Amino acid sequence: MSDIPENLKYTAEHEWLKLEADGTALIGITAHAQSSLGDITFVELPAVGSTLEKGSTFGVVESVKAASDLYAPVSGEVLEVNAALEGAPESVNASPYTDGWMLKVKLFDTAQLNDLLDAAAYQALVG
Repeated sequence: MSDIPENLKYTAEHEWLKLEADGTALIGITAHAQSSLGDITFVELPAVGSTLEKGSTFGVVESVKAASDLYAPVSGEVLEVNAALEGAPESVNASPYTDGWMLKVKLFDTAQLNDLLDAAAYQALVG
């Protein structure tokens, strides 16, 4: 089964969120998602300074198999995007929870974290 780190929060749409010590959050897609997509060839991410609304699309991941929308797990302001993915989108396949992170976000409402899945609930979702 796919690697599901205990220290992350998850969405039913297969995004993950890691709350950082400074109150910001890193966001990416799960190992399950990248595995389902196959070899990722392109990642489209929002501009720094953009506002995310929880549940809305914030970008697209394209692979040899399909294109898939990315959904914001929380509302917030995009502080940083992983520019390395522009030249190396395959990083999402190789290490979805480290080098393949997508966004760094300043959360607008930390209570939204309570709506996300923990590792056990995500494991139950993906089987």
